Amino acid sequence: MPAPQITFRNMPVSETVETKIRERAAALDKFFPNIVSCKVVVESTGRAHVKGKLYYLRVDLTVPGKTIVSKRHPDEHHAHEDIYVAVRDAFDEARRQLEDYAHRLKGMVKKHRDSEPEIGG
Repeated sequence: MPAPQITFRNMPVSETVETKIRERAAALDKFFPNIVSCKVVVESTGRAHVKGKLYYLRVDLTVPGKTIVSKRHPDEHHAHEDIYVAVRDAFDEARRQLEDYAHRLKGMVKKHRDSEPEIGG
């Protein structure tokens, strides 16, 4: 997979967060080796809640025949006050969607093969 395109909004660029995102993106190749592109947006809400800012991540994966989008809004997950938890959750969701898509593709291949007539039967 090509290196992910990472964008930070409402917050300074963090090399450690970028490194974690690159590691998580590279790990997706195990589940689907034909990822064409990966775009990640990391955004701080900019507003402090009781404990601090919340983080929003969006991961867009382009694979042959589909775009997979994982987005976790911080209002849904107060654990996303920790940016690394937000990264983990967004990539876990992307991985689940990627696995589901890979299983559907394999299922379509199996159905197609099962429907072929046997020769000499």
